[in-house]
Amino acid sequence: MTTEEVMRIGKKLEKIIATDGVGKEQALDMLKVLQDLPINLEVLQKTRIGMTVNSLRKWSSEDEVISLSKSLIKGWKKLLSGPAGSGDSKADKGSKDTNGKSDKPAPSSSREREMHDASFPLQASNTSDAVRLKCRELLANALKSQPLPEMSGDPDDIAAEIEEHIFQEFRNTEMKYKNRLRSRVANLRDTKNPQLRENVLTGVISTSKIATMPADEMASDHMKELRNKFTKEAINDHQMSQQGGTQTSLLKCSKCKKRNCSYNQVQTRSADEPMTTFVYCNECGHRWKFC
Repeated sequence: MTTEEVMRIGKKLEKIIATDGVGKEQALDMLKVLQDLPINLEVLQKTRIGMTVNSLRKWSSEDEVISLSKSLIKGWKKLLSGPAGSGDSKADKGSKDTNGKSDKPAPSSSREREMHDASFPLQASNTSDAVRLKCRELLANALKSQPLPEMSGDPDDIAAEIEEHIFQEFRNTEMKYKNRLRSRVANLRDTKNPQLRENVLTGVISTSKIATMPADEMASDHMKELRNKFTKEAINDHQMSQQGGTQTSLLKCSKCKKRNCSYNQVQTRSADEPMTTFVYCNECGHRWKFC
């Protein structure tokens, strides 16, 4: 029942943001209802209410809504560290670095990290590094390169979070960091692959996932088909070169009309079925199956 109630409230909050404030006076009441509900990690994971409330916080100009949103998010984040009182007080409160910034305790297990990423966005740190700032700008421009979908997050914030994840992995702005950024920018700007950009903007693909996705996963469906085709052709070429084949002038290529071919016979079906003959034209490279 709690999950259903939270999902219902989440949808109403998303509608308020999407319709640019129609019924925004209800937002504070719904936040107060969330404050009273017994929300646990499972509910946070299923409903992604943390993302919705955080979006409301960024969108709203009402101090009370912003304050209550921050309070809810802060309370939910504590669930990721276990029951209150576990661990020392320094870990609960967070330590201070030399610049006076608070270091929040990171989730210890991989399961906790997954829950954290799914429920709350990474808070990108402020930076004065010219390279990092330029990379964030390039990512943001890639996300803004086409009209924004409905219910999309702030492209600048999303870009900063993606860059933050990549920087946290490499801890520098050298070649590996730059190559990772370039591949993200190129794929997000790809007009033939709008689904990737839309999924990132709407939160279907988290900023932590897009920061580490390999190129083959980011590619469009068309590109994936081409890669599969090229892979199969490369395997066939390798097999043909390995097997050599038997040269013959009895077979004629349908493309170049020449009779300089090689053929191989392979048992592709059951043993009681005849072998399949694969023919390769030594002139133009055309390949076909002879029946």
